[in-house]
Amino acid sequence: MEFRNLLLEVSAGVAQVTLNRPKALNALNEEVFSELSSCLDTIGQDSSVRVVILTGAGEKAFVAGADIAFMQGLSALEARRFSLMGQEVMNRIEQLPQPVIAAVGGFALGGGCELALACDIRLASENARFGQPEVNLGVIPGFAGTQRLARLVGSGKAKELLLTGDMIDAREAHRIGLVNRVVDRAELLAAAQEMAAKIAAKGQVAVRLCKEAVNNGLEMDLDRACRYEADLFALCFATADQKEGMAAFIEKRGANFIGR
Repeated sequence: MEFRNLLLEVSAGVAQVTLNRPKALNALNEEVFSELSSCLDTIGQDSSVRVVILTGAGEKAFVAGADIAFMQGLSALEARRFSLMGQEVMNRIEQLPQPVIAAVGGFALGGGCELALACDIRLASENARFGQPEVNLGVIPGFAGTQRLARLVGSGKAKELLLTGDMIDAREAHRIGLVNRVVDRAELLAAAQEMAAKIAAKGQVAVRLCKEAVNNGLEMDLDRACRYEADLFALCFATADQKEGMAAFIEKRGANFIGR
């Protein structure tokens, strides 16, 4: 499948999705969201894809934000529709069966930061910069940034970033828990691919259920979440992967998971 604004490459169970508008710093608009939605459909239905890497083309930006020139003339109803469209794509990334790794180089501002927040794991290059600068434009984040940022780094730090519009570097993003790891710019994609390969080699039913347990459990009280985990834990024992994984452990050999 070919896209105007995206590149999709699949190799060895890893799908790499690259937002490919480097002249516009990979800014998000309706066309990008529509293509990204179609791309996620393709990936979600492809059983050969075990892990997804999401990144941006060019040296300057992962995604510098939503397309401000596009947004400037929107009516209130059009702005709401655009916000809901973006939120739907972010939700689909979060709910995708496969884990999604954001490889963030350069600017991840506004919608770009929100896109990274929707991913399961975030790797950042030394030159990465994060922020939610919407207040500088007289608006608030529209793609669930107020919600995911607070859930990830806590309400106090989230409010500081949201209310000041300040931009932070990769090291500060790592310190507050916004990113998992910081690497050299030249090593960013290699680091993401290495992590993706490691995850792709694990029992895929278990990997997907881990993601499901965390995502859904966070919306429950602790007692219900623990019972939910127990249900998913038990479900693993109906899979070939569980039998292979435990047999391999007992037999002191590498496991050959088949993903069911």
